[in-house]
Amino acid sequence: METEAITEGLDALLKISGKFGVRLFIDIIFVILLLKFIYIKHYKSKDYVFTFFVFNIVIFSVAFLLNKVELSLGAAFGLFAVFGMLRYKTEEISIKDMTYLFLNIAIGLLCAVTKIKGDDMFEYIFLIGLNLIIFIIIYLLESNVFMKRESMKLVNYEKIEHIKADDHSQLIADLRERTGINIHRVVIQKVDFLKDSAQIKIYFYE
Repeated sequence: METEAITEGLDALLKISGKFGVRLFIDIIFVILLLKFIYIKHYKSKDYVFTFFVFNIVIFSVAFLLNKVELSLGAAFGLFAVFGMLRYKTEEISIKDMTYLFLNIAIGLLCAVTKIKGDDMFEYIFLIGLNLIIFIIIYLLESNVFMKRESMKLVNYEKIEHIKADDHSQLIADLRERTGINIHRVVIQKVDFLKDSAQIKIYFYE
């Protein structure tokens, strides 16, 4: 009886390990595709790549483990929210970077807890298809297929006489000449009358 119990335990462990390995492989492949062919390609930044990978793998591992002890859907989304709301105190993360952080967390969670009735192969095919759909949608949204991709930069501007609402055309013209960027709109973020300067967000199409 003890030998049978040990054998059954080893078989179960091997089965779980196999599922973990395949799901982790699918997860890592799609995270690499997302970061290499979309995030790094469009934003030319590798600052948060390590962070995205770590969050993804930690979320995947914890969610997969908890899923084996009957993780409920509510608990899964709670886990997603807890990790997703983490912010670093040393520097601010932009909206775009935070969006990609959420995407990496979501991919890890999907790969860990998605269950489909049927054999394992069908489940893996469904998981690949689901991640592929997410990848294609993000790729199309980041391209110019549906709309022009708008970028933003924050600049310090000292000619505060141009920040009046009726002088925005002159403000944009001056900023275009100084930056060499074809700016199409601006948002005045903050004005410092003591230093005669303003922080301005400039928006342009790439």
